[in-house]
Amino acid sequence: MWQTAAYFAVMVGVLVFANWGRPAADDPGIWAILYAVKWWITALLLAALGFMLARWFRPAELKEWTSATWTFAWQILPLLFAGVLAAGFLLGRPGHMALIPEHWVARLVGGNSLWANLFASVSGALMYFATLTEVPILQGLLGAGMGKGPALALLLAGPSLSLPNMLVVGGIMGWRKTAVYVCLVVVLATATGMLYGTITS
Repeated sequence: MWQTAAYFAVMVGVLVFANWGRPAADDPGIWAILYAVKWWITALLLAALGFMLARWFRPAELKEWTSATWTFAWQILPLLFAGVLAAGFLLGRPGHMALIPEHWVARLVGGNSLWANLFASVSGALMYFATLTEVPILQGLLGAGMGKGPALALLLAGPSLSLPNMLVVGGIMGWRKTAVYVCLVVVLATATGMLYGTITS
């Protein structure tokens, strides 16, 4: 069990430190130090991952792991590129107008009102997000005037729910339990978004 936990921890560490963003220019604290050494940390974690793969896994397991990774990459990458392309056309990037006018976004999910957080939660609950496309989509929405609270509400509701997810869960668990689950996710995502928006404003 400890080997499995260490293996997953190292993989998460590689993802976190390889994608560590540049802190604000006026922030000389721990975040700036971590950013300065992020590639050294990532290299150490990759070396640890290589050691684990060589010592803890049998060749058959490595072959199966590589095959599964390749299959998932072929499934995910086309969706990722299509999602990023669609987000770019529809939402643009901060400071550049796109197909969806910025005043629409600001009116629906700007600020930190109950309506903005609820609308973001319900929209996230109905949409089917590929996990990696959430970042460019939210970047476009934030640049168009979306509030930080509604952005978090969308991020929380999106991975938890989707329309296909609701249909599958409803067929298995029944529609009453599914409705309770959906309502709980929407309400909690809305409340968390409002709290976060209040803290960060």
